[in-house]
Amino acid sequence: MKVTVLRAVPILGWLYVAAGILAALTNNVPANRLLRAVFWIDVFLSVVVHAAQIPAALRTAKDSGRSPVETAVLTQIFGLTWWKTQEAA
Repeated sequence: MKVTVLRAVPILGWLYVAAGILAALTNNVPANRLLRAVFWIDVFLSVVVHAAQIPAALRTAKDSGRSPVETAVLTQIFGLTWWKTQEAA
């Protein structure tokens, strides 16, 4: 249960990114600067930081039976809440 809750955090982050992109495409960007700042922080964490974790995830999952592509995709989606919790799951 704890792992599922931890993995919900990056999913909520990706949903916020999607909502922000949809808002931009429909010209409904919020006037609130804090909401816009949180969006850009979320984009950085979801895209850049998750991507930076892929090499460590590949080393960790080397003998797990998962393909490197699957490991990279799941790490990009869930970040360390995926690859750090493999034994717990």
